[in-house]
Amino acid sequence: MSTFGRQAFGKVAHSLAVLGPVARQAARGFGRVGHWLAARMPKGLYARAQIIIITPLILLQLVIAYAFLERHWQLVTQRLSNALTQDIAALIDIYESYPQDRDNATLVRIAAQRLSLDVDILPPGPLPVAGPKPFFDILDAALSSEISTQIKRPFWLDTVGRSSFIEIRVLLPDATFRVIARRSQAYASNAHIFLVWMAGSSAVLILIAMLFLRNQIKPILQLAEAAEGFGKGREVDFRPRGAREVRAAAIAFIEMRRRIERAIEQRTAMLNGVSHDLRTVLTRFKLSLAFFEATPEVEDLKRDVDEMSHMLEAYLAFARGDAGESAVETDIQGLLDELRSDAERAGHSAVLSFAGNPLAIVRPAAFKRLLDNLLSNAARFGDRIAIAGVRDGKWLTVTVDDDGPGVPAEMREEVFKPFLRLDEARNQDSGGSGLGLAIARDIARNHGGEITLQDSPLGGLRATVRVPA
Repeated sequence: MSTFGRQAFGKVAHSLAVLGPVARQAARGFGRVGHWLAARMPKGLYARAQIIIITPLILLQLVIAYAFLERHWQLVTQRLSNALTQDIAALIDIYESYPQDRDNATLVRIAAQRLSLDVDILPPGPLPVAGPKPFFDILDAALSSEISTQIKRPFWLDTVGRSSFIEIRVLLPDATFRVIARRSQAYASNAHIFLVWMAGSSAVLILIAMLFLRNQIKPILQLAEAAEGFGKGREVDFRPRGAREVRAAAIAFIEMRRRIERAIEQRTAMLNGVSHDLRTVLTRFKLSLAFFEATPEVEDLKRDVDEMSHMLEAYLAFARGDAGESAVETDIQGLLDELRSDAERAGHSAVLSFAGNPLAIVRPAAFKRLLDNLLSNAARFGDRIAIAGVRDGKWLTVTVDDDGPGVPAEMREEVFKPFLRLDEARNQDSGGSGLGLAIARDIARNHGGEITLQDSPLGGLRATVRVPA
């Protein structure tokens, strides 16, 4: 490489080394700005669509307004100010060229009749002190520039003293030439009509766009509500509406729902057939054992058959879930009171409290089974049971507390697995199949909710059910 090439390469490398940190800092700055904007942007589709539509429209109106003010409005004002200054300059020339006009009556008459100007010839004297200039006034700047260019005499200008008139005083050698003109003679005063029409038409267009946008987004919201209702196990009357893409998504959802319902029906039918066949075999076992003598071995076989029947029923209930039952408005407080009475009849101390509206939309039989499983676990391992229900807004929360040994914190998710048995501290499924909590969580999730386990104020375990109401 030549000496020149090495020098050029060195300069480029030095420039990149200098600009590297600057570029990284700029990138971090843009990243922070992006995060700031993302945190403050609306999250709803309707609001974001409004921003997408309204923002370009507002920017377009601002650009048009700026172009109008910069080119048309300012140009018209400049030309009107030029014409007014020419009239004033011509009147000053007449005043100085024809001194024989007594009392300047002819000059005043011509100015009033032909030029619509009110002219007074005042005694010579100092001009008034210049007042404060407006911050944004095209007229003041344009008229001052024209008077300075065409008349080239000391002058005083007042464009803000009286809103409808302009007063101009020009200092002459032997007099002060005062002219009062209408503001419209030097200023495009009707430009606000354009701005009013522009703002009004923009507001109407934005309103129309919002109405059409709401109609386009409404089918999307209905699709989301239908999907949420299906996830909660509720019957939803839904049919595709809206644009082609939204209809395609709605049709895909309906087909998915039909396939899921068909799969559930097929599984339920298969399980019913299996249960019938297995029950038939177990019934034959029981009949056969009934003809044997009541020996200890026969009694053991009978207990094994009964345990198999119990496990079979529990497994089929878990696999079948709450299929086939519709969600209806249910009195949750009455349901809890019934379960509390059952616990008291079994010899346990149970208390119940409920707050809020007791009515909620659930699958009654399935939800009762969920709560019954939780209360059965609490009754099996504790003596005192506390049941509390709260209907808060769109959610229903039910807690079941007991004073039993509880469940270790590290095992509180494991106990929801089917057929799991705890070997120490608390075996919540002793004498059962290990499916109680698994069935309860499955029912809660089919309602769109969840079950969690915590420490109870009574010293045992707290089971909390939270489902949308």
